[in-house]
Amino acid sequence: MRPQPNSVIADNSPEIADEAVLPASEVTLRKNRARRHLEQRLVLWSLRLTAVVSILTTIGILVSLLREAVGFFIEVPIWDFLFGTEWTALFVPQKFGVLPLVVGTFMVAVIAGIIALVLGMGAAIYLSEYAPDRVRRVVKPVLEVLAGIPTVVYGFFALTFITPQLQSIFPDLIIFNALSAGIVMGLMIMPMVSTLSEDAMVSVPDSLRNAAYALGATRFEVATKIVVPAALSGIVASLILAISRAIGETMIVFLAAGSRPQLTWNPLDPIQTMTAFIAQVATGDTEQGSIVFKSIFAVGMLLFLLTLAMNVLGRWVVARYRQQYD
Repeated sequence: MRPQPNSVIADNSPEIADEAVLPASEVTLRKNRARRHLEQRLVLWSLRLTAVVSILTTIGILVSLLREAVGFFIEVPIWDFLFGTEWTALFVPQKFGVLPLVVGTFMVAVIAGIIALVLGMGAAIYLSEYAPDRVRRVVKPVLEVLAGIPTVVYGFFALTFITPQLQSIFPDLIIFNALSAGIVMGLMIMPMVSTLSEDAMVSVPDSLRNAAYALGATRFEVATKIVVPAALSGIVASLILAISRAIGETMIVFLAAGSRPQLTWNPLDPIQTMTAFIAQVATGDTEQGSIVFKSIFAVGMLLFLLTLAMNVLGRWVVARYRQQYD
């Protein structure tokens, strides 16, 4: 009879071999692999959990807005809400045409966008093309500090400093106006434009700059005709994101722009934005379940859709016009 081989010698698979017969280095290696595998799985599930939480939060906000907004639109036709030109939610007779709030919101956002684009692009071009590294390391954090100032401070700054300065130029200007709010809001969002635009400009390869310099271009011509067009997608995306931030701003317009919902494109007039109306009504004095209470959810729903559209537009611009460099 042929002898049977020893089971330990025949079954030499590393998966079932006893650790006692393995070298110490092999045992340690297996333990390290098992630990790394466990750590990777924990990190993966942690990231999945954070993603799920953010998605559920967005869904929860949307559901809470829709639940009350639907009740509002049962009483007020959506056509009258979107295209009505009078908003007198707190007065009698009540009218809920949201156009004055939308126009006021976009007027302040446009003024802020112009201020942020001019100042932000100037700062971005200087930091990217002119400033030495030592200056850039100091100036860029100082600019970004503006983004961390509380917005209520910006509101009081507009009310107590910017408006008096504007009144020296426009004597008939009243203390509450859209121009003052827009200027200060532009200062608030300027760091977003300058930082993102400067990052986009820095990513432009030096080979394009050197080629322009070799053809005799000046530094200003290189910055404006080579670097800015090459980084245009990032610049446009930063401006869109900054304007969407301005659309959702509350305290600056609440303090500086007034609370008069009127349909006007004159920046010297007092106006009311969508966020300012929500802040005015959501003080705890409004009866829950009333038409005025439901109106803040309808306005909030419209504001949510507008900011969502702005962010989607920004992502589309980046994806559509982004240039890849080796």
